[in-house]
Amino acid sequence: MSEQMTGLNYRTTRYETSAARLDQCPADTGREVAFAGRSNAGKSSALNTLTGSSSLARTSKTPGRTQLINFFPIDEEHRLVDLPGYGYAKVPVAMKQDWQKHLGEYLEKRQSLVGVVLLMDIRHPMKEFDQIMLDWARDSRMPIHILLTKADKLNFGAAKSALIKIRNDLKEWDAQLSIQLFSSLKRTGVEELTARLDSWLLVDDAE
Repeated sequence: MSEQMTGLNYRTTRYETSAARLDQCPADTGREVAFAGRSNAGKSSALNTLTGSSSLARTSKTPGRTQLINFFPIDEEHRLVDLPGYGYAKVPVAMKQDWQKHLGEYLEKRQSLVGVVLLMDIRHPMKEFDQIMLDWARDSRMPIHILLTKADKLNFGAAKSALIKIRNDLKEWDAQLSIQLFSSLKRTGVEELTARLDSWLLVDDAE
């Protein structure tokens, strides 16, 4: 198909709805990729950079504001999903446990989920939440793509060294895992990210 040749147009992405529970999510059809990460990993900025929008995903100087699963259709068959940030939200423990439970149900039961983009601040990678997500992805055989965000905060040599170190740390993984540098500020790595998303979202279209 010609769409496979050109890839998806991520600039058509729009907000559809937010869900606190699995039963509030849109119909479980088509294909979607979820973006996950700690609350200070730059998730909203990455989504805005990818889609060419300054306000598609809310950015805030107070990490952890987003406590819902947010759905952003690219077209009728393909979606991006912004998962709740983890690690800094100042909310009651009971509320945090509740939203982690519903997040877990989404990850385990959502049939249209075909891959996860895991964002890590390149200066503070591989924290507890990151390891939890990696372990889940391995156990679930879910493809995962790591974005080392805020790469502009380091010089090129240091950023490259961080990339190599994490690749070495995860070398026992198979082709289910990939990793790259990314900077929303300088738009570094956008083409590599879109190529990875296309490889997941458009796989059926090529058949």
